[in-house]
Parts: sequence; structure tokens; C-alpha cells
Amino acid sequence: MNSRAAELAVEDLTVTHGRRPAVHHVSFRLAPGQMMALVGPNGAGKSSLLRAIAGLHGAAEGRIRCAAPVALLPQANSLDRSFPLTCRDAVLFGLWNEAGGFRPIARPERAIAALEAVGLAGFANRPVGSLSAGQFQRVLFARLLLQDAPVILLDEPFNALDARTAADLLRVVRRWHGEGRSILAVLHDLDLVRREFPSTLLLAREVIASGDTAQVLSAENRMRARMMAEAWAEDAAPCERAAA
Repeated sequence: MNSRAAELAVEDLTVTHGRRPAVHHVSFRLAPGQMMALVGPNGAGKSSLLRAIAGLHGAAEGRIRCAAPVALLPQANSLDRSFPLTCRDAVLFGLWNEAGGFRPIARPERAIAALEAVGLAGFANRPVGSLSAGQFQRVLFARLLLQDAPVILLDEPFNALDARTAADLLRVVRRWHGEGRSILAVLHDLDLVRREFPSTLLLAREVIASGDTAQVLSAENRMRARMMAEAWAEDAAPCERAAA
């Protein structure tokens, strides 16, 4: 595994859908080796923020600075598993940036080792469409292992998992943290956040608070985020600066 440390800096970032902001003038820093939770009400822009950092959604304004590769674990329920793909091939997609669409993959047996590392020994030839939700999430974690990125973005990594799978994958996240990687994870379980993540970013399309988890998750901050969410209007005017 690659233990390079990297800082991620998000500066005055606005991400829009149809020129309406999903996140609005957001700034924060993820220090090298930092483990940060990203929390907020539904519709707060958490997934949009991760996708923008990963380069999958353009920024309307602001910039993202990171001198190292970034790996994203998307929400599992956003992926189509009907395509006839084996677990091994799904994991090998983690090497796309290394091999591209035409070059042969060096040491493809690394996919087998990655599957074994997440508790899926013997699953290499299983179709992904035959897996349970927990097994498929393990495959996605194995793909991240192959990407070997210094900055890791996790979008609801433990959602709808059984306790054993969640505990196993949490151990993988702890190992990444121990290797000095920077981790930003969207989470809804605030008890887990308080227990495992020293830093937290509370988002409600704008940054409500960022820093020490205990302070960020104060009752006052959580109430402010909820009140902002209740005031959102789907027919609100576009962000004037983004639309300019």
C-alpha cells in the first residue's frame, strides 16, 4: 500500500445542478492523514461535494487542490449490478487509471489478494449481480485497495450493512488511517462519528461547522443545519455568482 500523505483543499466551491447550488461557497481543508466525517441532513450536498472532489462533477465556482490521486467509494445503491461482471473484473476497474482501456493490467492477481483482504476469498469468478449488499460493498472496498490512493472519499460506506460486515470494513478504514491516508466519509450514524472520527464537517449546502467532532456536533450546530434544510426551496433562484 502507498503511504504517501496528501492535503486536500477546497476553496469557495459551488457545485450546481441546473445552476441551482447543491453546495454553496464551501471551503475546508483535509490535512494529510486526517480522518474526517462529512455529515448533514438529506439533500445537504454531501454526495455532490464528494463527486466534485473526485472530478466527476464540474465546479461552477471555486477550486479543489490536491497534489495526489483521489479514490471515491460511491453509494452502492447508485451502481447498476445487472451488467455481467465478475468480482475480479469489478475490482480490476480500480486500476483503470493505471492501465486505461487498452494496455494490459500488470499483475492482475492483485484483484484476488484484494478480495481476500476484505473477506471474499474464493469470490473472484462470482457475478456481482449474485452478491448480497454486504458482499458487494466488500467488492467496492477491494477496488479501493487496488487504487492505492492517498486521499479516500467514502459515500455512506456502512449504509444498510449487517454488523459483521460494517465492523470488518471499519477495520479497513482504520488501517488506511494508520497508513497515513486522508479520509473523508459521508456518515449518518453520529454515534459512529463521535467514536471513530476525530474531525467532522457539518454541511447544509453551506458549511455549518468544521473541526473537532464534539464541537461540530453540538446541539446548536445540528439545529442550525436542520433549520436550513427545512428552509430549502426547490424553486429557489439560481446562484447569481455561479450563473454569471
